[in-house]
Amino acid sequence: MPPAGSHQHEEGAVAKITGLKNPAITGPARVFNSEPEAMKAILANQIKAGDVVVIRYEGPKGGPGMQEMLAPTAALVGQGLGESVGLITDGRFSGGTWGMVVGHVAPEAFEGGTIALVQEGDSITIDAMKLLIQLNVGEAELALRKAAWVQPAPRYTKGLLGKFVKMVGTASKGAVTG
Repeated sequence: MPPAGSHQHEEGAVAKITGLKNPAITGPARVFNSEPEAMKAILANQIKAGDVVVIRYEGPKGGPGMQEMLAPTAALVGQGLGESVGLITDGRFSGGTWGMVVGHVAPEAFEGGTIALVQEGDSITIDAMKLLIQLNVGEAELALRKAAWVQPAPRYTKGLLGKFVKMVGTASKGAVTG
């Protein structure tokens, strides 16, 4: 999700953008640090046509695990926004998910990937024809955000989930431990 001209190392993402009349969107970021936070806003009708919903800190380490985004996408479709809202997440989606959805963004927010640097209202472009996911923010501004970013405390530090957070790899390599 780098800006145009950026040489920042990105590991990629998975897009599911089929059957849509318009396979491209540029709109303001609506940023949520968890799936429940996003669901609350969606159900309160706070998401509008043209928005690009960003749900982060749901990747392999941030989740931990990778939350499945069927509920947010189903809620958006139920509100008639399936064709007009984009969704980007470091979580995952299933075969039942529909809409302009990009998941498995890596590096994930918990690791300081570009998705962690998105701010509310930033312009984001998703373009399936160009295979493009772009944060329309200049490199200098992104560098400032990166320098100020602080990794959040893990949601779990003990037990199986705490161990998982310490051992799991990036989604781009299968989010495996080992």
